[in-house]
Amino acid sequence: MIQIIQHLPDRVIQTEGKEFLYFSGTSYLGISRNPDFQGYLQEGITQYGTNYSSSRISNIQLDIFEETEQYLATYVKTEAALTFSSGFLAGQAIVRMLQTEGELFYAPRTHPALWTSNSDPSFLSSYQEWIEHICNTVEASTSSPLVFLTNSLDPLYGESYDFSWLQHLATHKRFILVVDDSHGIGVTGNDGNGIAEQIPSLPHVEVIIVGSIGKALGIPGGVVAGSTQRIAQLKKSPFFTAGSPIPPAYLYAFLQAKELYQDLRKKLFENIELFQQETLSLQLFQSFPNYPVFYTQHNTLYDSLYQHQILISSFPYPSPYHPYITRIILNASHTQEDIYQLINSLKIQKA
Repeated sequence: MIQIIQHLPDRVIQTEGKEFLYFSGTSYLGISRNPDFQGYLQEGITQYGTNYSSSRISNIQLDIFEETEQYLATYVKTEAALTFSSGFLAGQAIVRMLQTEGELFYAPRTHPALWTSNSDPSFLSSYQEWIEHICNTVEASTSSPLVFLTNSLDPLYGESYDFSWLQHLATHKRFILVVDDSHGIGVTGNDGNGIAEQIPSLPHVEVIIVGSIGKALGIPGGVVAGSTQRIAQLKKSPFFTAGSPIPPAYLYAFLQAKELYQDLRKKLFENIELFQQETLSLQLFQSFPNYPVFYTQHNTLYDSLYQHQILISSFPYPSPYHPYITRIILNASHTQEDIYQLINSLKIQKA
């Protein structure tokens, strides 16, 4: 059921004249309604205005862009980084470049931001099956480089991905791995730096991290992070030179909120641990440690919880013709009382 609302939800949502607990969305750290972050954003607006639509290669350069990109590169453990006005634009910028360099191979459920006009990744096959297929394909392929495109994890079905398979690739061939970490950055990895440290560092595999920074980090934009050479090449792309940048006020807020992000991440992990401990025996969910997405095959759970004034995520994806995906998604704004209310409602449904 589609809900039309007049405000941005946080831990609660107002709809049909009632207040519902809200366990959906991708604002994993609750940044979108966080008053401290809003304070930093207001400071940023005072200094940089509400928007900046000039080209990044104009003769007037704002210092905040390079400062943010240097920090992001350090944050996600790469040599360099480049920001874009959306994660989708960031994805298209890198994939349009790579499609002229090598043959593209898509993992299941790779986000459409990394698709080309000829792409149609499967949304039904498993990641492990794809890895086995890739390893066999590599042996037979004469192309070089081979470009692998994948998500860092599966935010739809609550699955983590293991990248140790890269160590089994032939060392006499060249590979490029593009990882969409939109749903990892800010949550997973050490200090929320995402997937980068979990990917083996190999001389014959170039790793490129791409993604939205609008999920956990709450910044309306995207990033591509990789080698200095790759980012220098990307700076010449019209996707970068002709596209408007992220509003600089948000980048100011991002740099001011480093400690806030860590505090909220700690709170999120406390909520996750409580929910996992109390619902494990119900055997309703698929999830992995320290991640706020809990997938269930029981689509009827949406209607059941709705009767208890709890709204969860349930819709067909990636198109209206695909099956429903039903999930409970926690965020750092939820109180312990919210979590227990959800738990008790689930136990009633299971009884």
